[in-house]
Amino acid sequence: MLNFQYYAPTKVVFGKGTEGRVGDLVKKEGCKKVLVHYGGQSAKKSGLLDRVFDSLKAADIDYVSLGGVVPNPRLSKVYEGIELCRKEGVDFLLAVGGGSVIDSCKAIGYGLANECDVWDMYTGKEKAKGCAPVGAVLTIAAAGSEMSDSSVITNEEGWYKKALNTNYGRCRFAVMNPELTYTLPEYQTESGCTDIMMHTMERYFVAEDTMEITDGIAESLMRTVMKNAKLLLDDPKNYDARAEIMWSGTLSHNDLTGCGTNGGDWATHLIEHELGGLFDVAHGAGLAAVWGSWARYVMDQKPERFAAFAVNVMGVEDQKDARKTALLGIEAVEDFYRAIHMPTNLRELGVSPTDEQIKEMAQKATGGGAYKLGTFKRLSADDIEKIYHMAK
Repeated sequence: MLNFQYYAPTKVVFGKGTEGRVGDLVKKEGCKKVLVHYGGQSAKKSGLLDRVFDSLKAADIDYVSLGGVVPNPRLSKVYEGIELCRKEGVDFLLAVGGGSVIDSCKAIGYGLANECDVWDMYTGKEKAKGCAPVGAVLTIAAAGSEMSDSSVITNEEGWYKKALNTNYGRCRFAVMNPELTYTLPEYQTESGCTDIMMHTMERYFVAEDTMEITDGIAESLMRTVMKNAKLLLDDPKNYDARAEIMWSGTLSHNDLTGCGTNGGDWATHLIEHELGGLFDVAHGAGLAAVWGSWARYVMDQKPERFAAFAVNVMGVEDQKDARKTALLGIEAVEDFYRAIHMPTNLRELGVSPTDEQIKEMAQKATGGGAYKLGTFKRLSADDIEKIYHMAK
């Protein structure tokens, strides 16, 4: 195992009715005016926004609001938020939504705290030196952005999807009421469960030896997600299942399941980011569509790791041959995806990229071929093209 530093400063307030505590939580941050950032109409129709506004009013905190965040959140909305916050003197950002809203909030925070163009920080041209404080009221269990250091934004000019990871962007608090996820459509719920699984799988598939306790936490988390993802197909208002999924989503992306490793592989995520940028697909579904092809392409680097996953997570019987066991584990993951109505290839995802588009995505993912992706197996642009073709 490797040395590691674990940092998770976000305060979590979990359970029924906890959105009513938002005002007090913001007040403790010493802030005077809040931007309430949200997505579409569901937060309004459900009454959640009104409850958040009432809580802020009760704490004597002024606020402005900005909606319209979409999946694969757009840079143009970030610019709009930065301009609004500067005009209104906002000093705290409150995301009411899922990972897309939280990521957009973080991007606005970076834009407020730094003099450069916010997009330059996402491309690596500039380095972030701070972020305005952000809090979250979570409505979708998926991205884990409520407790992670990550924010992912899509630039409509060229449809580039880029991530920025710094500790400046970690939420000050995360309010998590599983009841707020009751009304999510099945596809969104199960796509979220897939994203949660993948956040842990990215950290699990590493080339170095790992800590037994870290592996145990990761394996238990993945088994829990699979069990409850299936329960929610038939019982979408099962509070306990929703709670297990929501907490798993947070733990899957707050770095806990990567302690003692190099932090994970992340090639699958970066491969999917280009699909999301070009075709605007649901992130979790996109991950499901390409993971099996990635796994088969890299598996022989360390089949023993895939075999351990097959036995300890997927319940595959040990074949006494690491490669055979590993392949059965990959097939078991794809069977799980099918069971929760997720795609296992690009055709099932509903996209059919041309050879030119595949080449374009591979070039974007590697900075024009300037660098490789992943740590389990280093992947060049040519490797990534092959994975996209396998996934068709």
